[in-house]
Amino acid sequence: MSGEPRGPGREGRLQVEPNREARPFGTAGKILVAVGALVLLLALGAGWAMASNFDNLGNLVKVVALLRTQGIYHVQAGQMVEGAIEGMVDSLNDPYSVYMNQTNFTQLQQQIQGSFAGLGMVVTIPKPGDYLMVKSTINGTPAQRAGIGANDAILKIDNRDTKGMDVETAVSLLRGPVGSGVTLIIARGGPGGAERSVSLVREQINVPTVEGHMVRDYPGIGYVAISQFTENTPLEMKTQLTSLLSQGMQGLILDLRDNPGGELQSAVNVARFFLPKGSPVVYIQSNFGQDVLTQTDDRLINMPLVVLVNGNTASAAEILAGAIQDTGVGILVGTKTFGKGVVQTVYPLSGGAGLKLTTARYLTPAKHDIQHKGIEPNQVVANPDSGKPDLQMDAALKDMLQKVKVNAA
Repeated sequence: MSGEPRGPGREGRLQVEPNREARPFGTAGKILVAVGALVLLLALGAGWAMASNFDNLGNLVKVVALLRTQGIYHVQAGQMVEGAIEGMVDSLNDPYSVYMNQTNFTQLQQQIQGSFAGLGMVVTIPKPGDYLMVKSTINGTPAQRAGIGANDAILKIDNRDTKGMDVETAVSLLRGPVGSGVTLIIARGGPGGAERSVSLVREQINVPTVEGHMVRDYPGIGYVAISQFTENTPLEMKTQLTSLLSQGMQGLILDLRDNPGGELQSAVNVARFFLPKGSPVVYIQSNFGQDVLTQTDDRLINMPLVVLVNGNTASAAEILAGAIQDTGVGILVGTKTFGKGVVQTVYPLSGGAGLKLTTARYLTPAKHDIQHKGIEPNQVVANPDSGKPDLQMDAALKDMLQKVKVNAA
């Protein structure tokens, strides 16, 4: 499953360059032969539906010929094919289905695997037109060792001004091959702060997705936050829960706020730590029917559970939240979730490209369809825009104290 509410599908459109010399029709002829073969394969694969649109297929061949013989700009055959594929996917009008070139497909794979070559920072653009800001750094990474911290502004990346830059472009500039260098201009505490130039060398970064601790001054109450779901998340979660249990945890606050989702199976495996054996975790509806993924093991956690959610809790995170709410093993506190109830499958293509395609819908254990609806928490609590004070956390602690029967120290 893809998880982000940030709307996948941001690849650049077809690029063209000036055609400064005549192109022989022989080249166009070769392309027409290739396109003709493609049309034939499509027709054979799609059957009558494609045959009934034969005029449109003829237009495709004609457009290729006109581009090659009459257009003043030259487009490589590979670019035409990529443009055609991207256009077909775009015609679905599905923000979650996207054709990815080699660079973007590699980035997606790194996100799923939970590792990439970079600097070890979580960055954001507070609002369009702002400078790139650092939300946090990962311990032991080049960014952390260089003293870059939360709320620092990145004014330039290798002399490129970040003001008005989108996050995806910024991330692509920050990442790169292991051992390659990059120079940043950092403003301490945000734009207007003391500036300094920092030269860093990219390393392989393993991104932790789970962090937790016993809540200070609240004996017996544990806290775990999951930032996203990757292949490593279930193991990280089990390690964290085992540690908290050894410290005397009697109740757990699970924070899924601002979690954009991620890998479906990862979320299902995490849900299995909390659900009774035999419970459904999620129903998957596809063109091939309906499947149910269930809890097949004994649960690891059987204690009071409160889950924090907000409008950025999406996709795989909603699967986990919905499973906990519907099976009654915990309650949700916060605001309504994002409402992404569809599943994407990632297909590798030749040349390092890939296709992320919406292939199914999912329903919660109570068979609720949350697409464009979200999940209503059991207890609605809104935080102020600044996030301070954290009223949602306060409400979770209040509920937990009633169940765990411990006194605040």
